Amino acid sequence: MDCKTITLRTRVLKHGMLGFYLDFYPGYRDRETMKVYRHKSIDIQIYAEPKNQREKNFNAQMTEKAEAIRCRIYASVVNDKYDFFDKDRFKGDFLAYYKKQLSKHDPKWEFVYLHFCNYVKGKCTFEDITLELCNGFREYLLKAKQLRRKAKVSKNSASGYWSTFRGFLKILYRNKLIKENLNDFLDKIETDDVIKDYLSVEELYALAETPCEIPVLKTASLFSCLTSLRRSDIIALRWEDIVDYSAGGKCVHIITQKNKSEDIIPIGEEALELIGYDPEKRGVVFKGLKVSWTQFPMKKWISSAGIRKNITFHSYRRTFATLQAAAGTDPNTIRSMMAHKSITTTQRYVKVVDKNKLEANSKITLRRPAKKAK
Repeated sequence: MDCKTITLRTRVLKHGMLGFYLDFYPGYRDRETMKVYRHKSIDIQIYAEPKNQREKNFNAQMTEKAEAIRCRIYASVVNDKYDFFDKDRFKGDFLAYYKKQLSKHDPKWEFVYLHFCNYVKGKCTFEDITLELCNGFREYLLKAKQLRRKAKVSKNSASGYWSTFRGFLKILYRNKLIKENLNDFLDKIETDDVIKDYLSVEELYALAETPCEIPVLKTASLFSCLTSLRRSDIIALRWEDIVDYSAGGKCVHIITQKNKSEDIIPIGEEALELIGYDPEKRGVVFKGLKVSWTQFPMKKWISSAGIRKNITFHSYRRTFATLQAAAGTDPNTIRSMMAHKSITTTQRYVKVVDKNKLEANSKITLRRPAKKAK
């Protein structure tokens, strides 16, 4: 909707005064809030019925000023600039805007949104987003309890939430919904190094050989170990997503649930056999699989296999990376297969099986080399 004309009009106020306002035709639709603006008040008043020459002169001066404002704003409209609406925009409901963005992003965004709602007690406008408020949210995350449990949010989770929130602030600044690029003044939350569990080859064998009360859960878990697919992508996977690979064989061609980016992952024959692949099948691959099953039911199955590690569904993705590294697969190849944006992310997964470190460590010894026989 493009504004074509701006007319200066007046409305009756109290105490015998008229107030100026601008009439936009056909109106201006804000591209971010989608709100349509048709009128904008100008903080200029004149006498409705001037009683003397002084009041008539005052009206003439104020009308001239109002007309100058109309001309200036019209010039802005011609140049597609609507900064004069900023005051209205900044008073908009930040939480309502934030909530609308959730469907475009991965599930972590919703956790951050819910924590932020708790922090601001359900009320926040765009103009409330200040450096002080943001630093307060940072401190909140470092002390917050989990949304569904009484346990404290881990420092690494708080770091991830904070990083996501800061990314959102960048979007807000780029879209001119906040006045400053607050990220220039916000400190990161540093993460702690944590040893995360994954399955060894023997444990993977044991898991594959152990029955599970929910067969589709077992199949989905083992399929993740063989392909590195995330839980969200496993649940959303359809038979139609399995297509011919350009280098031969089959691959999964999907838009990832986490990053909303295109991803192509080769699938081996064993993985295809595991799910009973048939090119004629249609619909969801792991039909009926529930997120809740990846908690207690999955842990019960893992325990029955004799595995005492803290294995989550994401551990299967970590298992894929570490076992690939142990088999000698190049880190760049692993990065490509797991669709990591940075090799640094991949190296975090594979450093536990770095053969170069093992070889270097063996070069220092307390044992003298055996003397050669004469």
